[in-house]
Amino acid sequence: MRVLHCNNRDLRAMLSRMMMSRTVKKPTDKPRNLPPIRVRKEPPTISEAVAAAQDLADDVEQQVEIAAGLIGLPPEEVRPHVLQAAQALAAKPKTERAPERIISTGSGLRGPRTVIVERRAGRPLVERRLRPPLDGRR
Repeated sequence: MRVLHCNNRDLRAMLSRMMMSRTVKKPTDKPRNLPPIRVRKEPPTISEAVAAAQDLADDVEQQVEIAAGLIGLPPEEVRPHVLQAAQALAAKPKTERAPERIISTGSGLRGPRTVIVERRAGRPLVERRLRPPLDGRR
């Protein structure tokens, strides 16, 4: 920014008004409302639905009904996938399941019921050393 020295009062006032109008600009735009949030809804894949059904029920027929309901397909189309996944699960050795917490919201009067199942893994076992290692490393 250059500093101007002028003896003429009118010219000085005009220049200062010009400089003030350049530096101080008020926004003419009003704050705009944001567009509505779009929620993307897509059904789960068959493998995702079968995995969820296996976690929710132990009976194969119940798993077929749950998976078919999640995907929106008839149970006859889902049954082979559930049976195949059940055979693959039976072939694997069983491990201890993590503790579960089931949260249920909603009621029949307000709409469909939502069930959320959360699993938390146990804490990892950490070994504390009381003495330094024998080979002299630190």
